[in-house]
Amino acid sequence: MSAEVLWPKAVRSVVKTGPDREIVAAYPYRNACPTSVWAQLIDNASQSITFAGYTNYFIWQEHPRLAERLRRKGEDGCSVRFVVGDPESEVTRRREEVEAVPLTVGTRIRITLDALEKMRETPTPGLQARFSDEHIALSVFVFDDQMLVTPHISNLLGHESPMLHLRRLDEDGMYDRFAAHVAALWEGGRAVWPPTA
Repeated sequence: MSAEVLWPKAVRSVVKTGPDREIVAAYPYRNACPTSVWAQLIDNASQSITFAGYTNYFIWQEHPRLAERLRRKGEDGCSVRFVVGDPESEVTRRREEVEAVPLTVGTRIRITLDALEKMRETPTPGLQARFSDEHIALSVFVFDDQMLVTPHISNLLGHESPMLHLRRLDEDGMYDRFAAHVAALWEGGRAVWPPTA
C-alpha cells in the first residue's frame, strides 16, 4: 500500500514519511542550534566523532573542557578525527580575501591545530587529523549515526550559514550522502602529523 493510503494527509503533514525523515532539525543559522545539542551529540557518541569543518575554531570556544571530553572518548575506544583546511594553502588565502575579517581563516585553523597539539601531548588515544581544501564551503560534524551539516553561504562566516541536524535512517539517504563526502575528504587528506614509529 502507498503512503497516501496508510497515512492520511493530516497525519502525513505531521509525521515525516519521505527522505526528509532523516532531518531531525533545521536551523537558519549554525549558532541557532543550542550548545546543548552539540554537547549531547559529543557526549553520547561511542564509536566515532569527526569534525570536518574548515577551521573547527568555534568548537573550542563554545564547548568547555572539550579536549578533556574528547580525551575520555578516545580512552573509551571512540575514534576522534579532525579534517581542517591547510592554513598555508591558496584556498585559505582566497577565502580570507572573501571574508575580510580580522580573525582570519588561517588563524582560526591554527587555533584548532594548537588545541590538537596540546591533546597529543597528553596523549589522546584515537586522535587523528588531516588537512583538506575540498570542504571550504561545507562543514560536516559526525557523531556515530547523527551529524550536523552546514552549507556555507557566499561570503558569510560559518555561524551565519544554515545547519541541518540529521539522523541515519535509510540506505543512501541524506546522512549516507554526507558521510560519503566526509569519507572522501579523509581518504584524500594529508596527515597533519607524521606517522609515529
